[in-house]
Amino acid sequence: MIVIYVLMSWVPNLRENFIGELLTKLVEPYLSTFRRFIPPIMGMLDISPIIALFVLQFIQGGLVFIIRALFS
Repeated sequence: MIVIYVLMSWVPNLRENFIGELLTKLVEPYLSTFRRFIPPIMGMLDISPIIALFVLQFIQGGLVFIIRALFS
């Protein structure tokens, strides 16, 4: 969902339809957490979605490890 949300930002007015508004409500609260700590590069490039995806991958890997440790 984050990748689709970011790609939608490149197309003007795409976030203003139903799907765009739904993705905004789902993704923006998560991304805003990272935007508080990570400023845009040169005032334009927002890398918070990249960091957010890395954090999700890290959490997923940790959960998989814990579940495998508990049930094997």
